[in-house]
Amino acid sequence: MTQQAKKGDKVKVHYHGRLDDGTTFDSSQGRQPLEFEVGSGMVIKGFDDGVTGMSVGDKKTISIPAEDAYGERQEEMVIEFPRSNFPPDIEPEVGMTLNMHSENGQELPVTITDINEEAIILDANHPLAGKDLIFDIELVDLKGKSPLIIMP
Repeated sequence: MTQQAKKGDKVKVHYHGRLDDGTTFDSSQGRQPLEFEVGSGMVIKGFDDGVTGMSVGDKKTISIPAEDAYGERQEEMVIEFPRSNFPPDIEPEVGMTLNMHSENGQELPVTITDINEEAIILDANHPLAGKDLIFDIELVDLKGKSPLIIMP
């Protein structure tokens, strides 16, 4: 019987991620396969669900709705940052990615989406938030948890 990927297994997959319009946003081509533990939360939920049940050598295409990927865009994650508070040694440009720190010290990547006289508009949403994703995945390695053998 062929082993199928399940929660707790360590897997390696090659993948090609694209948007509905065919734009590639990530791929493992030319790199090592992505390695993760199924069901551990290391990858987005839809990817975890898609790999579950696959066997080594299996290839498939999965569609992941935004809510099982990076979630919907949240307008409250768009911040107007006063230009006067911006570090003087950085010249802001639209598209630039910066790291801010939240009140609890957590690092938060933000992207500059607009600049005006008064403020710099920062978006803390994940760049793929609100987007449905399509992945072509191939399971290339699977290491299952060792089954417990109970001796009488």
